[in-house]
Amino acid sequence: MTIGGTIAVYFVIWWTTLFAVLPIGIRSQQEQGAVVPGSEPGAPAKTRFGKIIAINSIVAAGVFVVFWAVYIQNYFDLQVVRDISRR
Repeated sequence: MTIGGTIAVYFVIWWTTLFAVLPIGIRSQQEQGAVVPGSEPGAPAKTRFGKIIAINSIVAAGVFVVFWAVYIQNYFDLQVVRDISRR
């Protein structure tokens, strides 16, 4: 895999894991008891975007390491998939 391909795969993994990490530790305005007038009560009270980005980068790196190990060890051989689809 080329460097560009590696960066692209990490970016896709990072973006996908963001949706899993995003709601972790978020408390709504209603849960905090401080709803801003005119806003949705379910909106986050504090975003902590920097912390979420850091956590997501670590999680994405872990997922990428697993992907890379599977790719290097060739556990998922595309030739096997091609042979199965021809039957």
